[in-house]
Amino acid sequence: MASIKDVAAEAGVSVATVSRVLNDHPSVSPAARAQVLAAVETLGYRPNAVARSLRTDQTRTLGLVISDVLNPYFTELARSVEEEARALGYSVIIGNADERPELQDHHVRTLLDRRIDGLLVSPTDGGSPLMLDAARAGTPMVFVDRWIPGMNVPVVRADGRTAIHDLVTHLHRLGHRRLAIIAGPAATTTGSERVAAFRDALQEYGLPLPDAYIGQGDFQAASGRRVTEEFLDLPEPPEVVFAADNLMALGALDAIRARGMRVPDDIALAAFDDIAWFVHTDPPITAIAQPTPELGRAAVRALVDRIEGRPPHSVTLPARLVVRRSCGEPGGESRGEPPYPHTSPQRSNT
Repeated sequence: MASIKDVAAEAGVSVATVSRVLNDHPSVSPAARAQVLAAVETLGYRPNAVARSLRTDQTRTLGLVISDVLNPYFTELARSVEEEARALGYSVIIGNADERPELQDHHVRTLLDRRIDGLLVSPTDGGSPLMLDAARAGTPMVFVDRWIPGMNVPVVRADGRTAIHDLVTHLHRLGHRRLAIIAGPAATTTGSERVAAFRDALQEYGLPLPDAYIGQGDFQAASGRRVTEEFLDLPEPPEVVFAADNLMALGALDAIRARGMRVPDDIALAAFDDIAWFVHTDPPITAIAQPTPELGRAAVRALVDRIEGRPPHSVTLPARLVVRRSCGEPGGESRGEPPYPHTSPQRSNT
């Protein structure tokens, strides 16, 4: 592999001149710059990123800690983050928290030790002293999807409240009155927010949400199965199960089928976080879709703004209801469009 000394010898200049060209220093003459760049191309020289980071105090690397890499939502989010970061000249190191706060903090600590330029996190719980200390120390940080209340950190997220209201309106129009929810962890902002939005929408239609119709899940499939079994064992089971994420919805579907029951003939099913699989289930599942690729790209841009000294900002994008056939929809034809109007994207300073 060619070294910087090899480039200097090929170009007929000093090592210092090569270094100035590679760091875009204005003191180099156009002729010398052309010689160095030609030598770099001829030798296929690539600068040592670690050595450069010691000189510039930048690694051009971002850290991303996601809640669960097995969740298709976070897989798609990570892909869009990596693509946008690459387009902006950054690499990404990914850590999977597996919905465990202690593993989340392990990844955050490791990434900080590697001198990343900035950190993207989807927190697994409502508080992390490590992330609070990192933010106070000036580490550029952006929360994506979930956030930690009280921390002065930009948040890039989808507004699910309007879409959940649309879902309840849709279910009410279909004649459903007993609606239950499989909730995510109350310690996460998305877990508590989706339950609150569901309850508020039900109240608007005068529908109750008894405690027995609120099942505590953990955003993973096994909890969806467990909670749905509990719903089905009630003296008066719900008519609809709304799972607050896609994996819990798949677990709910398993539990329903294990009882020999059919969706939507025996019980209806809807989900938050639409995924490609939902169009292939029988029946296809009515779901709330988040603009996942857009969220990933917006999160990277917000973080790079902080790294490069531009004003920090938060971004909120709208989620939307996608009507399919799992709730007894007549005709059962999905056009992938929201049946009700939505608010426009919001952007706010933090």
